[in-house]
Amino acid sequence: MAELAEKIGELGASLASIKEQVGNLATDFTSKLAANGEVSAELKEKTDKALSELGDVTTRLSDMEKRAARERVGGDPDEKSLGDIVVEAAGAQSFDSSYRGMIKVKADRAAITSANTTVGAGRSQGTSLVPGARVPGIFGLPERQLTIRDLVLPGQTASSTIEYVKETGFTNNAAPVAETTAKPYSDLTFDMTSSPVRVLAHLFKASRQILDDVPALRSYIDGRARYGLRFVEENQLLNGSGTGQNLHGLVPQATAFNPAFAAEDETAIDRLRLAVLQVVLAEYPATAFVLNPIDWAKIELTKDAGGNYIIGNPQGSLTPTLWNLPVVSTQAMAAGEFLTGAFSFAAQIFDRMDIEVLLSSENVDDFEKNLFTIRAEERLAFAVYRPESFVTGDVEGA
Repeated sequence: MAELAEKIGELGASLASIKEQVGNLATDFTSKLAANGEVSAELKEKTDKALSELGDVTTRLSDMEKRAARERVGGDPDEKSLGDIVVEAAGAQSFDSSYRGMIKVKADRAAITSANTTVGAGRSQGTSLVPGARVPGIFGLPERQLTIRDLVLPGQTASSTIEYVKETGFTNNAAPVAETTAKPYSDLTFDMTSSPVRVLAHLFKASRQILDDVPALRSYIDGRARYGLRFVEENQLLNGSGTGQNLHGLVPQATAFNPAFAAEDETAIDRLRLAVLQVVLAEYPATAFVLNPIDWAKIELTKDAGGNYIIGNPQGSLTPTLWNLPVVSTQAMAAGEFLTGAFSFAAQIFDRMDIEVLLSSENVDDFEKNLFTIRAEERLAFAVYRPESFVTGDVEGA
């Protein structure tokens, strides 16, 4: 583990250096394009190479972090799922089908990757909200698929509203200037905006008899509470309208696909590469793609003239990638559409309250029907700093 942690640290440092290089190249690219209407082949080659290295290192780092997570799960029998924590906290109160009252468990967001979780009256312990299984000598199932939360910057807040500066436009007028002459002004505009903290929550019923069955109760909590919140969170981060109690998601704020040039015999893969270029020209490097599973399956099944797969590998098991960028395949993305952008730079989640699970025997007619009510909720805000750095459009052209 120590050697693996050292390698992860080295890759992290390398990734930071490459991100800085890509940012500098993007600025140079935009300046040259604005000044001359074109850029040199050398600069294009450098930019493509840097983007390729960025995608490669990002993928390698992701694979190593997943490997480290599997080793932690395999080597630490004390790590517990959210369901385990609820069962343990309930057990401390002689919690069974004869129990009356309520129990509440809070889990820190960091616990998803094995940090501390608070149970009951302030007791802490190591936990994982995404449990895994590992048998010596046998590879376990692949890690869960990437989600939108995995792509964007993490954050926390103690406020009910996040105020931030959103960049709404940039016109680069930088140019060579003769001595003693006036310098041109570039047009950089910002808006002060706010993002309110929203509550994501759901209720569901469980029979009182399930409280006597610890494994069933654990599975019920893990399968219903965690999955339900992840499902609605994914959709809100992508598609939230920003009205009512909805978050303002990425797709409604993203820039429409407008390629710098038309590719010959354009394919879906070509369009996604041109979308990456559009993000780069907006001065930030693209860090991922988001596609509907149907569209990603079509791309993976693309074959060359010899019948060989171009993207997909039926025997492959690594993180899905395209143009050296990770791909999030989610049904929250509308079929036929894509999203790409600078997820790691231009958007951020602010968690106000991490996942909380509350079980109560006293709700509506639970007493009459021998039921228990389980409530799971979280509170968060979402900020998109630079909408121009996200591009959305049709996967396939007209």
